[in-house]
Amino acid sequence: MLLRHSIRSCRSGGVFRSNSRRCLKPRSLRSLSSIRKASILCVRRFGSSPAKPVGKSAAAKTVTTEEPVAAAKVLGTPYSQLTIGVPKESFKDEKRIAVSPTVVQILTKKGFKVIIASNAGDGAQFSNASFEKAGATIVTQDKSFAADLVLKVREPSVAEVAKFKEGSILYSFMYPARNKELVDKLAARKLTVFGMDCVPRISRAQVFDALSSMSNISGYKAVVESASHFGRFFAGQITAAGKMPPAKVLVIGGGVAGLSAVATAKSLGAIVRGFDTRAAVQEQIESLGAEFLTISIKETGEGTGGYGKEMSKAFLDAEYALFRKQAAEVDIIITTALIPGRAAPKLILHDAVALMKPGSVIVDLASEAGGNCEATVPGKTIVTDNGVTVIGRTDWPSSMASQSSGLYANNLSKLLLTMTP
Repeated sequence: MLLRHSIRSCRSGGVFRSNSRRCLKPRSLRSLSSIRKASILCVRRFGSSPAKPVGKSAAAKTVTTEEPVAAAKVLGTPYSQLTIGVPKESFKDEKRIAVSPTVVQILTKKGFKVIIASNAGDGAQFSNASFEKAGATIVTQDKSFAADLVLKVREPSVAEVAKFKEGSILYSFMYPARNKELVDKLAARKLTVFGMDCVPRISRAQVFDALSSMSNISGYKAVVESASHFGRFFAGQITAAGKMPPAKVLVIGGGVAGLSAVATAKSLGAIVRGFDTRAAVQEQIESLGAEFLTISIKETGEGTGGYGKEMSKAFLDAEYALFRKQAAEVDIIITTALIPGRAAPKLILHDAVALMKPGSVIVDLASEAGGNCEATVPGKTIVTDNGVTVIGRTDWPSSMASQSSGLYANNLSKLLLTMTP
C-alpha cells in the first residue's frame, strides 16, 4: 500500500513528499548523514510500528495528521556533558600541541568543555590567554589527563598512563606495532585509543590524515634545512664574477614528504631527481618537473595504505648500484622511505656516502625509525670524515610548531566530530 511503500522507500534513502503522496528520490543522497536524516524523517512521520493496509483516503489522512510523535532516541553522551583534555607534550623537544585556539572555539561552540594544561601551547606560539579567549579553561598538567577525551600529539609515556581516567578516550599518534607495552597498559586502564597514524589513506579519510599533514611539513623543511648547510645557491647563476651551476638534489621516496621536497627544491631552482619503488609515483614526480630514475628490474613496490613494501634482494642490489652512481653526482640527498611497523630500510650505505663530494648534504627524514642512511645518527647532525653533512633530526614537524599544530588540530577535530551525530 501507499504507506508501506513510502516507509520502505524512505528506508532506502527516499524522502516522502506529502503534497504529492509519492516517495521521491533526491538527486544526491551520497553521505551517511543524508541517509540518516531521511530515515529519521520517515520515523517521525510514520512512527516505528508495522504499517497496516489502508485505503487511499486513509493514507492521506495518516500523512497529514498532527498527532505528536516521540522524538528519536539519541545514543551516546551529549557533547555538553563531555570534557576534552589537552596535556602539555612531554616528549623531548616536542613543541606541538593537539589543538589550536581556532579549533578550541569550534569544539566549545559544539558544547564540549575544553581544559588545557598551563603553557601547553607555548612552543607553538599559542598563549594561555589565546586559549581562554577561545573558550578553554587552563588547568594543571595532571588534571588535563583526567578528562573524558584526551587529545595528544605524541603517544603518552608509560608513566603517564596512570593519569588517565579509567574508561576514557585518547586520540594521539600511537604507532602500536612498536609500542606494544604502552598499548597493553592503556588497554589495562580500559582506554579506547584512536591512533592518528593508523588513519587509512583513502579518499574518505583524507581530511583526517594527520600523517600526510605532518609529512608535507617535513618535506618542505628538509629542503630548507639542507639549503642552510649547503654552501652554494640552489639555482644556477651567471654573473660578472663567474658562473655557478645549479644544485643537484636526489629525493628518495615519492610519498607526501618526498613530493613536498621535490616541489620545494624545484621551486628554488635546483635540478631534481626522484626515485620510488612504486610505478604510480613516476607521473607525480615528473608532473612537478623532476626526473624520475628507474632500474632495469621490474618489481612493484606497492604496499598497503599508500606505503611502499619491502623489496627483493635483487631489487635492493640494483637500488644500491643506482644510489652509489647518484651519490657521486648529486649535491643533496633527501630520504623519506618508511615501511609501517618496521625499521626504516637502509638505502644509502657507507660506501655511497664515501663517494659524495665534500660539502654535500644528506637529510634523513626516516631517522626516527632508524634512518635510511647508514651514517645517520637519530636526533643529531654530524659531518663525516669526507665532509658530508648528515642531518638526522627527529622533530621535523615540531620545527614548524605553529603551522603543524594548526593542521594537526584540524585533522583531529574533524575526525572527532565526524564520529558522532
